[in-house]
Amino acid sequence: MNNPTQAHQPPWLVWAYPVNITTTFNMAPRLEVTKEMRNLGWKVDLIASGPDGTHTVEGVDVLCFSSLDIYFIRHFLFHMRVIQYILRNWKRIDVVLFVQISLPWLLPLRLLGLFSKRRPLFVMDTRTVPMETAGKMTIKDKLRGWFYYLMNSLANTLADGQTAITQRMADVLNIPSNQLWGTWPSGVDLEKFSTSLQNRCWPEMGGPIQIIYIGTLNYERNIMALCQAVLEANRRGMNFSLRLVGDGSEKQDLQAFASQTQGAIKVFEPVPHDQIPAILAEAHIGVLPFPDEEKYRVSSPIKLFEYMGSGLPILATKITCHTDVIGDGEFIFWAETSDQDGLLKALENAWHARSELPRMGLKAQVAAQNWTYAASAGLLNTALRHGLSQKYLKTYLARAA
Repeated sequence: MNNPTQAHQPPWLVWAYPVNITTTFNMAPRLEVTKEMRNLGWKVDLIASGPDGTHTVEGVDVLCFSSLDIYFIRHFLFHMRVIQYILRNWKRIDVVLFVQISLPWLLPLRLLGLFSKRRPLFVMDTRTVPMETAGKMTIKDKLRGWFYYLMNSLANTLADGQTAITQRMADVLNIPSNQLWGTWPSGVDLEKFSTSLQNRCWPEMGGPIQIIYIGTLNYERNIMALCQAVLEANRRGMNFSLRLVGDGSEKQDLQAFASQTQGAIKVFEPVPHDQIPAILAEAHIGVLPFPDEEKYRVSSPIKLFEYMGSGLPILATKITCHTDVIGDGEFIFWAETSDQDGLLKALENAWHARSELPRMGLKAQVAAQNWTYAASAGLLNTALRHGLSQKYLKTYLARAA
């Protein structure tokens, strides 16, 4: 039995992610987990779109394949190059890890493998589901949603195995237990984000409490309700300022709203990932205002862990993607509901507890030690090694029979 987990050569993972390396916001989790997986003894080829060749991005070597910036052609050219790379190393690669959009392109290789004695195992990793609100979905959004769910359905039958961001995600997608190799959540690079706490100046008595939201500025993320709650809190004699950093479908409306708040709310352009710790150092509370909807319940929001790692108390809606991480942590201001009233009550609690913010920030950073990228990589490592062992064992027993 040729089991790579027992061989002298490290197991070889090819991780295909069809996103341009300049989009480091999306690349950050893959970069960090690639680094940690290499530390755990894997040979990892992280493949992304970009100028041809190997490039070092935030300290991680990434193999890039160039393509034209036209949607279908871009994916066609990228995946053809990935397929060529896999075929050149067919008998040495152990696992090919990919996302939903890559399944149609890689499926022929999976079928080809049925006739091969030694082949890579094809594992689909699901990190998200369509996030658009039904009433605001364009035809393109609807087609994308249909495509994603179709790919998840096909993977349940045709992939060698699957991983998911959370068990809740796996349950919603009905991934069979024999298909689910494991789950691995988002995380944080504590070494990078802990500098925020060291550089933070906490608010003086009566001074403004700086709240920050970093992420996608889409309608469905409930950001306008947060803005309205902040203004109402200030009308009632509290003193909050809100900084929104990112891009998305609601950005222009948020900018128009912010322009009438005399600087209480400001909207900023997205920034490179390595600049986020410095921005978080200027804040006092990190906010996650997401509504209680399935697409959020099953997720593992990166910003939650980055807020915690930077030593920020959290103000968040009381939904499972937050409660599963924070539990009874003493660094959270819960919004029992995601409407303006629920967020306002959480702001009132934060205002009355403002002298406790430094203590809560320390507790948040301690709790973040359980949610590092090293921990995430450890779970992915366990999932892939377990899946490999099970698959090779089944193959061996079938041939022995």
